[in-house]
Amino acid sequence: MPTIKISSKVDADAWEDLRALAAESHQSISGLLSEAVNDYVRRRRVRPAVLQHLEDSIVANEELGRRLAE
Repeated sequence: MPTIKISSKVDADAWEDLRALAAESHQSISGLLSEAVNDYVRRRRVRPAVLQHLEDSIVANEELGRRLAE
């Protein structure tokens, strides 16, 4: 997979923790950062099917939601 070069600022303590983790796990900092970005995006992105199930549940339980709000 092609890679791109990025530039960013990171807290000094976080950078030292990342360097230590890279050394402990015998991985490159670049590899750890790529893994971290992929994990972050995967956790933050909500799949359309999940949103549809949520919407369906809200509609199906509208009365219950109204009662709970009282």
